Amino acid sequence: MNQYKKVALYTLGCKLNFSETSTIARSFEDAGYSKVHFNDFPDIFIINTCSVTENADKKCRQLVKKARKINPASFIAIIGCYAQLKPEEIAEIQGVNLVLGANEKFDIVKYIENLNSIEDQTVAYGKIKEVRDFIPSFSYGDRTRSFLKIQDGCDYFCTFCTIPLARGKSRNASIAETVKEAEAIAETNIKEVVLTGVNIGDFGQGSEENFYNLIQELDKVEGIDRFRISSIEPNLLSDEIIDFCLDRADKFVPHFHVPLQSGSDELLTKMRRKYNSGLYTNRVEQIKRLAPDACIGVDVIVGFPGETDEEFMKTYNYLKDLDISYLHVFTYSERANTTANKMKGVVPMNVRKDRSKMLHILSDKKKRAFYESQLGKKGTVLWESENHDGWMHGFTENYVKVKQPYSKEAENTLQLIQMKNINSDGLVGVTKVPEKATA
Repeated sequence: MNQYKKVALYTLGCKLNFSETSTIARSFEDAGYSKVHFNDFPDIFIINTCSVTENADKKCRQLVKKARKINPASFIAIIGCYAQLKPEEIAEIQGVNLVLGANEKFDIVKYIENLNSIEDQTVAYGKIKEVRDFIPSFSYGDRTRSFLKIQDGCDYFCTFCTIPLARGKSRNASIAETVKEAEAIAETNIKEVVLTGVNIGDFGQGSEENFYNLIQELDKVEGIDRFRISSIEPNLLSDEIIDFCLDRADKFVPHFHVPLQSGSDELLTKMRRKYNSGLYTNRVEQIKRLAPDACIGVDVIVGFPGETDEEFMKTYNYLKDLDISYLHVFTYSERANTTANKMKGVVPMNVRKDRSKMLHILSDKKKRAFYESQLGKKGTVLWESENHDGWMHGFTENYVKVKQPYSKEAENTLQLIQMKNINSDGLVGVTKVPEKATA
C-alpha cells in the first residue's frame, strides 16, 4: 500500500491495550502514515480489541460497521485479544480485511505494506502457547499520563478468565530494559507513568529479578514525577512493596488497585484465586496502617456460578465494612473455553444486574466517604489537558479527582492544592496553595 495514508486507531479494554495501541500508532507514523481521528475519513482503521466480556466482542462488531459507514472504501484491521481468541470468527465479519494475533499485531505495518490489493483478506495468528516474545510498549500523546507496559500474559488460569488464552504465558523484559523504556518517556513532557500489564506483580516469574526490584530502580529515573501501580494481585502485594511505595519511595504514589473478585472464600476457591478474604483484609490494613489517606480500589465480580444470595451478601457486607475507596464492578459473563462456563449454579441475568446495581451504589458511597475524608487536606494534582465546559480535571497523588476553572497554563502541571468541597458532580473543588506553602 502507498505511504502517506491516513490511519485511525481505536482501543477497547484496558490500560495495557492503550499502551500497545500508542506504540503501534508510532510505528505507522514512523512509516510515513498520518494518524487521524476515527471520524476523519481515514483510509485505514485499526481496532485493538478486548475480550474480557461479551460486550467487548459486540463493540468490535459495532465499530467495524461504523468504520464502513465513515469510509466504505477503507481498509479495516482487527488486532488484540479478541483477534487472538476468535480470528476466524472475526474474519467472517463483513468488511474486515486483516486479523492479527497477539504477537503479529506489532508487525501490522509490514502486513499492510506487503498486501497486493486492498481488497485482499489476511488472517495471521500463532499458537498462544508458543508466544514467548515480550514487546515493550508505552502510550504517549493521547493523555497527560503514560501507560508503561512492564509485563504481559498470565500463568494463573482463573476459572472465569480468557486472558491466558489471548495473551499467553507471563513474560517481561529485564529491569534494565524496562528502565530504558521509562527513560524514553522521561524525555517527553509526561509527568506521571502508570505501570501496566496483565499480572504485573508476577514480574520476573521466579528469576533473580522481581517486581520489588523493578520499582526500586524505576523510582530512580529522573524526569518523571510520579509512578502509579495500575493493578496488583493481593497475594503478590508484599509487605516490602507496600512499605517501599508508602514509606521510602520518592515517586510512587499512595494508590493501590487490588482485585478481590469475591468476599466469599468458597467462591474464591471456585474462581481459582490464590488468596482468601483474610489475606486480602491484611493487605488493606497494612496499607492503611502506613498511609491512612491512601486510595484503595477493588475489582469485584457479581453473578459467578454458585453465587447464591447468601454468598453475594458475604461479598457485599465484607466490602461495606472494608476501608476501601471505590469499586470496579464486573458482571460475570460466560466465556468459551473457561472452566467456569461448565459450572453449575448459573445466576439469572436479571439477578446479576440487580447485584451489580447494589455494588455500584455501595461504590458511590465508598467514594463519597473517601472524598469527604480528604476535605481540608492538601495534595498535589496533575492537571489534565481537556476543557470540560470551562472546567479542567486532575487527580491528586492519592487519586482524588478534582476540578478547577480551565486554565491553558495549568495543563500538564503539578500543583499543590487544598481540597475544599465536593461539587454537585461528585468532584472535589480546590484552592491553590501559595508557592511557599508545604504540603
